[in-house]
Amino acid sequence: MINLYKFYNWANFFYQKRVPFIPSIIKLFIFLIYNSSVPYQCKIGKGSSFGYGGIGVVIHKRCVLGKNCLIGTNVTIGGKAPYDKVPVIGNNVYIATGAKILGPISIGDNVIIGANAVVINDVPDNCTVAGVPAKIIK
Repeated sequence: MINLYKFYNWANFFYQKRVPFIPSIIKLFIFLIYNSSVPYQCKIGKGSSFGYGGIGVVIHKRCVLGKNCLIGTNVTIGGKAPYDKVPVIGNNVYIATGAKILGPISIGDNVIIGANAVVINDVPDNCTVAGVPAKIIK
């Protein structure tokens, strides 16, 4: 099965070229096939992938993900009221199944986010975080 990332790349390509309707159709296709909301407006770095194709992933349209990120199933990356800013995620980040990354935060490079963690604070480079709310454990 084709990973959700390939469909995102196609939709983002057409969005960058200002081709009407096609990005929206691909986004709808992603929703129908993977039950995910990965908008073509967000920025996902090269080499990134989604576990099990990307089932249940929700990403805010203004989020920025670095290169070589691995995102598990049922991950939510989005804003938090009353803030306008959304998470910025560095390179080589592993986000395990069920993790929630919320609010105007920054996730450093080479970070591991544990399963079902709720990240609401900045995470420095080269750390492992887990828990609700997430704390640095390594």
